[in-house]
Amino acid sequence: MTKKLPFYFIFFIFLTQHTFAQQPKKPTPSEIYNQIEKLNFLGSALYIAAHPDDENTRLISFLANSKKARTGYLSLTRGDGGQNLIGTELRELLGVIRTQELIEARKTDGGEQFFSRANDFGYSKVPNETLEIWDKEKVMSDMAWIIRNFQPDIIINRFDHRSPGTTHGHHTSSAMLSQELFTLAADASFEPSQLKFVKPWQPKRLFFNVSWWFFGGKDKFEKADKSKYVNLRTGVYYPSLGKSNQEVAALSRSKHQSQGFGTTGARGEDMEYLELIKGSPLTDQQNLFEGIDTSWNRVKGGARIGETIDFILKCFDFKNPSASVYDLVKVYQQIQNLEDNHWKTIKLEEVKAIIAECSGLYLEAVAENQSVTPGSNLKVKWEAINRSTVEMKLLSLVIQPDKQTIEQSFPLKNNLFESETISISIPKDTPYTSPYWLNEKGTTGMYSVNDQQKIGIPDIIRKIAVTFSILVEGTEIPFTKEIIYKYNDPVKGEVYRPLDVVPEVTTEILNKVQLFKDRKKQLVAVKVKAGKDNCNGTLQLELPADWKVVPETIPFQLSRKGSEKTVTFEVTPPNYASEAVAKSIAVVNGERFDKQQILIDYPHIALQQVLLPAEAKFTKADVEIKGKNIAYIMGAGDQVPQSLQQMGYTVTIVKPEKITSSLLETFDAVVVGIRAYNVVEALQFKQPLLFEYVRNGGTMVVQYNTTGSLITQDIAPYPLEISSDRVTEENATVTFLDPKHKVLNFPNKITADDFKGWVQEQGLYYPDKWGSEFTPVLEANDKGETPKKGALLVAKYGKGYYVYTGLSFFRELPEGVSGAFRLMANIIAVGK
Repeated sequence: MTKKLPFYFIFFIFLTQHTFAQQPKKPTPSEIYNQIEKLNFLGSALYIAAHPDDENTRLISFLANSKKARTGYLSLTRGDGGQNLIGTELRELLGVIRTQELIEARKTDGGEQFFSRANDFGYSKVPNETLEIWDKEKVMSDMAWIIRNFQPDIIINRFDHRSPGTTHGHHTSSAMLSQELFTLAADASFEPSQLKFVKPWQPKRLFFNVSWWFFGGKDKFEKADKSKYVNLRTGVYYPSLGKSNQEVAALSRSKHQSQGFGTTGARGEDMEYLELIKGSPLTDQQNLFEGIDTSWNRVKGGARIGETIDFILKCFDFKNPSASVYDLVKVYQQIQNLEDNHWKTIKLEEVKAIIAECSGLYLEAVAENQSVTPGSNLKVKWEAINRSTVEMKLLSLVIQPDKQTIEQSFPLKNNLFESETISISIPKDTPYTSPYWLNEKGTTGMYSVNDQQKIGIPDIIRKIAVTFSILVEGTEIPFTKEIIYKYNDPVKGEVYRPLDVVPEVTTEILNKVQLFKDRKKQLVAVKVKAGKDNCNGTLQLELPADWKVVPETIPFQLSRKGSEKTVTFEVTPPNYASEAVAKSIAVVNGERFDKQQILIDYPHIALQQVLLPAEAKFTKADVEIKGKNIAYIMGAGDQVPQSLQQMGYTVTIVKPEKITSSLLETFDAVVVGIRAYNVVEALQFKQPLLFEYVRNGGTMVVQYNTTGSLITQDIAPYPLEISSDRVTEENATVTFLDPKHKVLNFPNKITADDFKGWVQEQGLYYPDKWGSEFTPVLEANDKGETPKKGALLVAKYGKGYYVYTGLSFFRELPEGVSGAFRLMANIIAVGK
C-alpha cells in the first residue's frame, strides 16, 4: 500500500507551485529581502469567519507583512448564497468566483486560504438553524483537520460567539465552532481517524477581533471603553513596498468585486482591537505571539539555520541578490536534515522560491493547446534560464502525474536561454479539470468531499506539471511548475491561461428551464462541443417516461477540437402539472459523456472551467399571461429576462440612458432588475419618466434593493422605506392578506401550493414602512419572528400600477419554480 503524504505537504506544495494561470511574479530585491525575513519567522496565525469578504484584510496583512507570520484565513463557506454584482452566476458558480476572489486577495495581502465543506445556503438568522443545515459535526471535523495541519499559534475570530441572533447565523456559528475547536483540535479522541495523517494541535491563544459594528456604529465605538481589549497598532508603513498596511489591505479587499467591496486605501495610524477569549494574557499588547518561540530554536536542530539566515540578512546585497545563493543553498540543506516535518515542508518551499528569485532562475512549461483530453498526447515547450553567475546544471525533467523522467544533464549558463519542445502522454485516468468540491452531489448545507486530504484545499487541483531537477551550487533541488497555456493578445500582450483537462465531448441544454404552459410540443435545443479532433457519436435527451422525446437519438460529427453543433429535439409534456429533470447525453464509441462545460472568465480572476451535469429543469404548469411586451431594466445582474421569455413575453433589455416617454409607451410593463437602485446611477434621472409611464396606465414592477446606498430616495411614487426584513425559510407559511386582490386571482388563481418548492429563501430586504396608497398582499415570517408584510406591495398610481416586491424571483424563476411563474404573471397583469 502506498503511503499517503501528509495534508500539510500536499496543500503547501499545491499552494507554492500553483500559478493560477497568471504571469509569474518577478519580485524586487526589497521583496526578496522580506521573504528572507519571513523565512526566519516560525509562527502562524489563523483567522476564522464564515464567508469570503468577512475577513479583516488589515489584520491579515499586518500579521503576514509586518510580523512575518504565516497567516491563514479559514472561510467556512465559499460564499455561494450571496448576490453577484458583476454577472448572472449564482449559487455554486458564484461560489467559484468568490473562491477565486479570496485567492487573489490572499496573494495581495500575503495570507493563505482555506475552506471547509460548508455550503453558504443563504441568510440564516440563528446559529441553531445554521448548524443543523450545515451538519455541525462535519464542519467541526473540517475545522479540526485544518487546525491540525496549519498548526496556528493563535486563532482570531471575526465574530462574537456570545451574540446569537444579532447577526448572520453563519457568522455567530463560525465563532462558536472556533471556540470549541480551540481545545478539541488537541484532543486525540476527537476525529481520531485524522491522526493517520496529522497530530493533535493546541493553539496558544484565541482572540475575538472587535469592530465598531458590534457596538452599533462608529460613534458609539469611539466612546466605548476599550481598555479591556488588546490595542494593536497596525498602521505601519512598508518602505520596501511603498505602501501602508491599510493600502495593502484595501487592494486585497478590492478583489471582492462580485460583492462590490472596492476599497480606498488609507495611511497613518490605525488600530485593531482584540479580546482575549482563551489562553494566557499578554503583557506586551503589540506582540500576539508573546511567550511563543517563533525563532528557529522552536524546532530541534534549527538554531544553526537561524544563525545562517541572520548572516544572509546582514550581508544581503540589494544590487546583487545572487550573492546570497550559496548560503541559501546551505539553509536548504540544513532544513532537509530537520526531523520536524511541519516546518521542514513549509520552509523548504520558501527557501527554494528565494533561491530561484535571487538567482533569476526562470522555469516554465507551456502547452501547445489550452485543453487536453485524458489518454491523449500534448506538446509542451519547457524553458529554463539562469540569470546569474551561480553555478547550475539541469539534471532532468519529471512529468507529473505519471512521473515520466527525461534526462538532461547540461549546465545552465548565465543568461543563456534553454528550451525544448517535448511530447507528453496524459494518463487515461487523469481527472477532468473542475472544482473538486462540485464533483459529487452534496446537500443544501454541505459539499460532498470524501477524500480527507482534499479538505481545506482552496482551489481546483491540477496534477499536470513538470518538475525541473536542478543542481545549484552542488546541491540537487527540485522545482515544480504547473504546465500552463499562454498566448499573445494584440491589446493585452502576454496572456496566461490554465491547462484544462476536458472530456472528449460536452453537451449543454441551452434553456436551463423550459416552461410548458400546455400540452403542445416544444423544440429543445442541445449544443454539443468537441474536446478533441474527429469526435463522432450520437446525442440523446433523457426525460421521465411520461415526457415524449423525438427523435430518440441524433448523430453528430465534429471534425475539429472546439467545434460545436446545435441540434433540436421535440418534447411533449404530460397532460398534467409536472416537473422533470432533462439530461443530455453524448455517446462516443460506446462511452457516455454527461457533462456541461461552463467557463467563467473575468479579468480579476483566473479563467475557471466548471464541469456540471448537463441538465435542465422542464416544468409543465398552468400559467396564463396577459400583456406581451416587457421592458427590462437590468440592475446588478439576474436571469429573470430569460425566464420571462420562457413565459411567452417579448422582453427588451432597455438601458436607462435610452428611456424616453415614447419608448415606454410601447410596453405593457416595465420590470426593474435586482438592486438597480443601488448600482444604476442613470436611473435617478429617469424616475420622472417612469412614474409618468405608470400614471398614464403602465405597470412598473421593481424587484428588491438593499438598505445600502440608493441612487435616489424616490424609488416609488409614494413613501417607501426598505429594511433588512426578510424571510429566509423558503417553506414558511404564506398568508394572503387580501385574498380577493387582483394580483392573487388574475389571470392565475394563486394558492398556498404556489409557494411550495421555493429555493434558498422567500424574499429579502422587504420594506417595513410604506404610504397608505400601497396594499400589502402577502404575510410570512421565519419561526419565532413577527409577521413580515412587505414582500409584495401594490399601489394604484394614476391610471397604472406600481409594484414593489422583495420576493426572490431572481432565484425562483431560473430554478423553474412553477408558483413563481404564476405569481409573476399576475403581477405583470395587475393593470390589465
